[in-house]
Amino acid sequence: MSEIEKQPLIEDQPKPTLEDLRSKWNEARANLQAAAQDLFTARREYERAWSHTTRGRITIAAFCIFIITIFLLPLGGLVLLGLMDDEPETYEYLPRRVPLEAHIMSKCPDARDCLHDLVLPAMVNVSNLVDFKLSYIGKTIEDDDGVVCMHGPSECLGNSIELCAAHLYPNPRIHLGFTMCMSRNYSEIPSEDLAKDCALEHGIDFEKLNHCLSVDDGAYSRNLLKKSVQRSAEKGVTKSCTVRVDDKNWCIRDGGKWTNCENGHEVKDLIEEIYDLRWKHSSAYEAKIGSN
Repeated sequence: MSEIEKQPLIEDQPKPTLEDLRSKWNEARANLQAAAQDLFTARREYERAWSHTTRGRITIAAFCIFIITIFLLPLGGLVLLGLMDDEPETYEYLPRRVPLEAHIMSKCPDARDCLHDLVLPAMVNVSNLVDFKLSYIGKTIEDDDGVVCMHGPSECLGNSIELCAAHLYPNPRIHLGFTMCMSRNYSEIPSEDLAKDCALEHGIDFEKLNHCLSVDDGAYSRNLLKKSVQRSAEKGVTKSCTVRVDDKNWCIRDGGKWTNCENGHEVKDLIEEIYDLRWKHSSAYEAKIGSN
């Protein structure tokens, strides 16, 4: 066999080095990036030119109207429904909290017994179902911001202390507990030591309490008391302690006895009353909603 016949048909190519491959890769990547940039630039120039054509302007305007319609149509519908709705804004019955109110005097033993034996233990079970309020009994002085209390000026000050606690700490778990603490030693009211001890026991800042009593030379707390006494008078309440449920007299503790308690005076009776009223409110509300 001749030497020519022994030669390979394809000459062996030298294998590329790692540096050669890296160089080719970088070159290809640079070309790709340049092409992508050219494509982006060309597309942007095309879209800019297209937006100035009649067809482009119409398309853009239609798209904007579509977006605005999507967002504003539901809102417009709600406004229209509100304008067309002839029904009153609120229903006659709502699944609301049941009003529970105790009208007391701070230095009254009947108030102490009423809170301790009935109101406080009931609230442990129904505090999430009621709108609780403490109101105070006295007599307002015409043409004056003063109030006359049955057990004297010391009771008026005690009433104001307890009202300030309720004003600063609306949660009944706090201010009702504080009032009960004061009532346990009602003969000592309005002792500063008693108020401090009860404030500490129930997480009340005594400095804030004292500020409420003294701000504007006491005018603020006197106004709280006057409004509370006026409320009791407007409701026709004269006995301490009068418990009112759903804006009606429910039971009275007077002279160491329970009176005018048609549905009972036990804790369980008050709890049942509140549950019944809550159920009636909820049922009436659901029936009202269902009829619309």
